[in-house]
Amino acid sequence: MSNSIGTNVVLTLFGESHGEEIGAVLDGMPAGIEVSDEMIAAQLSKRRPQDATETARVEPDEFRIVSGVFNGRTTGAPICVIIENSKQRSGDYEKNLGIARPGHADYVAHIKYGGYEDWRGGGHFSGRITAGIVAVGAIAIKALELKGIRIGTHILSCGGVNDSSFCIGGRMTSLALADDIESINSKLFPVLDDSVADKMRSAILEAKMSGDSVGGSVQTAICGLPAGVGEPWFDSVESVLSKALFSIGGIKGVEFGAGFGFASMRGSQANDQWRIDDAGKAFTTTNNNGGINGGISNGMPIVFNCAVKPTPSISQKQMSVNLLTGENTELSLVGRHDPAIIRRICIVVTSLSAIVMCDMLGHLYGSNYLAAED
Repeated sequence: MSNSIGTNVVLTLFGESHGEEIGAVLDGMPAGIEVSDEMIAAQLSKRRPQDATETARVEPDEFRIVSGVFNGRTTGAPICVIIENSKQRSGDYEKNLGIARPGHADYVAHIKYGGYEDWRGGGHFSGRITAGIVAVGAIAIKALELKGIRIGTHILSCGGVNDSSFCIGGRMTSLALADDIESINSKLFPVLDDSVADKMRSAILEAKMSGDSVGGSVQTAICGLPAGVGEPWFDSVESVLSKALFSIGGIKGVEFGAGFGFASMRGSQANDQWRIDDAGKAFTTTNNNGGINGGISNGMPIVFNCAVKPTPSISQKQMSVNLLTGENTELSLVGRHDPAIIRRICIVVTSLSAIVMCDMLGHLYGSNYLAAED
């Protein structure tokens, strides 16, 4: 079982949904980066369920930093954060023992691990594990901010309701994008247009009332990343980010810039044309390529969208199989489940993207780049 990602900055996840604790190790971060419990707690609060549109399992996310931080600064040693699980209710899963939940990893986990997997709440496959990403991701976000790099993710669509898109073209709109990132990072319900928030919540609650769930899409922007990050071919910015993003269980699609919109464009529409501003800095008048050419960052904002599938745990009756008896059966789930994970996944995408950017910057500039003063 592989649970690590990265080359220079390496993230490792551990724990199960109903185990005693979960957590993450972040290895390769340089010494001297500021770390505070308040910073990590604030990020975890963005992932925590907030109201009736989300799961009733509300973990307090009490955590301990057990290595890699001393006197409020990283030491250069591996950073290990452990988060307590205290709100498990494993009895909700015992009544359906052996029945593969449609849309979940139950069947493939049973096949791959020969029945020895922890099936309670999805075990190691659970979205609960993403709390560790957010905890150590807070440190990566802080390190990037010190280098003038900002990352933010907002809900682009949910239940058929659409938010505004980031402004991504031209020098002036790149500056405005930094303001958009600042705005959504201050919100528990991250949308650019606040008028759509209640409409999205209503769509989620409507699905919940019928025992169903909804999906959507999120949009992420990375501002301030210098040109030259990434490699041609297999270590391109797109390929490295995509590998990480597809590791988040609910994400089933990733597109950069105009993405699939390129299919209906002509070259004259798709090409991002270059100019020089008054300060002598190159920029493109549009950003259809999402800040990436040839797999390498071009200095414009990195912008990408992720498709998030509807939460697979629903209370409607579904066909399934019993893995213990080999028989067909039906399943109606009970318990505490999210009718939508779209809001909570935003901070996970932001945190994981920050870790990936730290890794890629370390590859280009060396491991101490993030701690060095400009």
